[in-house]
Amino acid sequence: MESQGMVDWELAARIGARAAGPGPVVSAAEADEAVAELRDGANRSTGLVAEFTGLEAAWGEAPVLVVDRAGWVRANADSFARVIDPLASRLTDGKPTPSGIVKAVGSRVTAAEVGGLLGFLGGKVLGQFDPFHEPAGRLLLVAPNVVHVERELRADPHDFRLWVCLHEETHRVQFTAVPWMRQHLFSLMDQVVGAVQPDTMVADVVSRASQLVRATRGTDGERGGSLLELIGSPEQRALIDQVTGVMSLLEGHADVVMDGVGPEVIGSVASIRSKFNARRGGTGTLDRLLRRLLGLDAKMAQYRDGAAFVRTVIDQVGMEGFNAVWADPSHLPTKDEIHAPATWVARVHG
Repeated sequence: MESQGMVDWELAARIGARAAGPGPVVSAAEADEAVAELRDGANRSTGLVAEFTGLEAAWGEAPVLVVDRAGWVRANADSFARVIDPLASRLTDGKPTPSGIVKAVGSRVTAAEVGGLLGFLGGKVLGQFDPFHEPAGRLLLVAPNVVHVERELRADPHDFRLWVCLHEETHRVQFTAVPWMRQHLFSLMDQVVGAVQPDTMVADVVSRASQLVRATRGTDGERGGSLLELIGSPEQRALIDQVTGVMSLLEGHADVVMDGVGPEVIGSVASIRSKFNARRGGTGTLDRLLRRLLGLDAKMAQYRDGAAFVRTVIDQVGMEGFNAVWADPSHLPTKDEIHAPATWVARVHG
């Protein structure tokens, strides 16, 4: 992990790991059992997902890793670097190079901010497909967080772990069974970075961020989207809409798969889904603020909107007809089509 540039990524990972904390108290035997069960659940889910969706993941690609919170933070520091470093280069292009001392101090201050964010998220994420890891991505399952949530929900541990694995394994299948998906996502992100105006001022970003803070507290009528959407140009917003369409599809598809497969293999799936949905909506002020600033509020909507799109299309044209979505990037739904599935069906199937 590089430590030069706008962010000292090594420092960010260390700060994030400390901020995330170790997680719930478990015995060595309980920890070993959770790790083993998550690995087995991921392996078992591969066949279940393939049978339900008709998508065959490439064997030997995108490994499955069961990690602790610090492991997730380090993995995502690498991923953040893939996004932020090109953006930093874009914003500083043609500007005077700061002195070594100024650059070092600045990179450490930014590392503290990024590390704090990673630590916050590292204590909450259950699992994640990391598309940035070479050569084909990797699936991360965060054992302490899975144990924490299953205890909080008073869910059957064996059922809950398999339920989480079904969702996350669907993402691994999406990226390995659809060979162009990973590069397509990278291309969209590169285009977003390329559309950033080099003269964007920090003061403008801070001003716009304050609008979001006031909106989150309910003291401002402005109900804009994420920070990225507020500072984005029209070109960026169009690209962000493309990314939103893709992510809504991927998240919604994973939710449909876990709900479709779940009743066949998970006895308490209905109870788990009900409790988990209630938990998604029960965030506090800090959660709401961070979600709003980063666009994570939109992610919650992506589960709902994407799942509704997938279910509607399957009802209309069947699973085989829905799978046309994976044939080519041009078949991906737009943000508008996510909300109007019939328009996607008409465009793709005629």
